[in-house]
Amino acid sequence: MSVAELAKLGGPPVFDPPLYWSDLWPPVTDTGEARLIALYRSRRWTAFDAPEGRFAAAFATHHDAAHGIFMMNGTVTLQCALAAFGIGPGDEVIVPALTWYATASAARYLGATPVFVDVEADTLCLDTTLIEAAITERTRAIIPVHLYGSMADIDAVLAIAQRHNLRVIEDCAHAHGGRWLGRALGSFGDVGSFSFQQSKTMASAEGGICITNDPGIAERIFRLKHIGYAPADVQRYVTDRPATDLTCYPFRATAFQAVLLEDQLPTLDARLSRYGKSARYLEERLALTTRVRIQKRGRLATCQSYYGLALMFDDPSYACVSIDALRDAIAAEGILLMNCWGAVYDFPLFNFPRSTYRISDRCPVAESAGRQVLWLHHAYLGLDDAVLDRIVEVIDKVLGQVARLKRT
Repeated sequence: MSVAELAKLGGPPVFDPPLYWSDLWPPVTDTGEARLIALYRSRRWTAFDAPEGRFAAAFATHHDAAHGIFMMNGTVTLQCALAAFGIGPGDEVIVPALTWYATASAARYLGATPVFVDVEADTLCLDTTLIEAAITERTRAIIPVHLYGSMADIDAVLAIAQRHNLRVIEDCAHAHGGRWLGRALGSFGDVGSFSFQQSKTMASAEGGICITNDPGIAERIFRLKHIGYAPADVQRYVTDRPATDLTCYPFRATAFQAVLLEDQLPTLDARLSRYGKSARYLEERLALTTRVRIQKRGRLATCQSYYGLALMFDDPSYACVSIDALRDAIAAEGILLMNCWGAVYDFPLFNFPRSTYRISDRCPVAESAGRQVLWLHHAYLGLDDAVLDRIVEVIDKVLGQVARLKRT
C-alpha cells in the first residue's frame, strides 16, 4: 500500500460519505411520530399522566421485576437507589474503576465514599476476586456495572453481598434486555438502574428507570424522585407524609420520554438478537486479519446486551501509536469508534477531592483500558453483513499501516 491510500494521509476513505452512528440512532418510526403528535395535542405532558406509569410497568415486566420507577436520567436512578437504603455520609460503596463516572458520583452526591475496585481484563467488568479485600466495616453496597458488551459476574457479586450483608445495585445503563441464564439483568440485585440517554440501547434523549421486586423499596424510590408523593397519590392530593429519613427530589421525567420508549420496547429483543449475530461475525472476521481482542461476553449470558462492542488494541504490534491516533485514522475512513474512559478517578469530569473516595489497591486494567480500548456503538451492529465487512476493512486497513501512522 502507498501512504496515500490511508484517508488520514490523503487517500480515499472506505466510507464516503462517512457512516456516523448518530445518523442511525435513535430509531425514528411512523408509530412513534404519531404517538408523540397525539401526546402533544393532548396537553397531558407531565409525569402524572398515563404514559409514564404504563411504560414503567411494561419495562419492569420485560425485565422480570414487579416495580418500575421512571426518572429524568440514569444518574439520579443510582442516587435514589442508594438513598432508599439510607446510604450516606460515613458509608462506602464499592464500584468498578472502569465505568462512566456517574456510577461513583451518585454515591458522592449522598456524601458516601466510592471505593474503586479493578475490572477483569477480558470482560472489563468488576473483578469479583478483588471485592472482598476492599470491604470494610463501613461498606454498605456494591454496584456491579454491566459494561459495553459484557456482564459482571452477578452470581459472584450476590454471593459476596450475602456473606457481608451488603446491598447490590445493578448498573444496567448498558444492559437493556440482557439475560443471565435466562433471567433479566437488573432483577438480580436489590435494585436495577437503567439509563435512556441519547446513545443508549433504548433512548429518549434523557431518562432512566429503577426496577425492583421489593414493594417497600419501590415506594421509597418513588417518593425520593417525586418530591415525596406516594405512587397512588393524585397530583396536589397527598395521602401521607414521606418518612423523615427521605430527602425527596423533583427527579421526574415527562410523558414524552415514556412515549418514545414505549415505541422501542417491543423491538428490543429482536435488536439484541441481531446485535449478537453481528458481534460474533465481526469477532470472527477481525480474527482472520488482525490481533484485536474483543471484549468477552458475559460468562452465563443467554442474551448478551450490547451498548457497544469493545475492541482492545493491546497487542504489542499496535503499541507504536496512541489509541487516539488509531481512532482518528479510523474516523478518517468514515467510521466512528469511541474512546474508553479509563479509570474513573483519572477522568477529567470526576472532580471530587482525593479525600472523598478510596482506591482499593491498584487498578491497572482500568487504567490501561483508556490507552488501549475503542468501542463500536451498538447502532453499527444493526447493519447488514456487507456493511460490517467494510467496517472490518477500515480497521484492517488502518492496523496494516500503524508504522506509517507512527512516522506522521
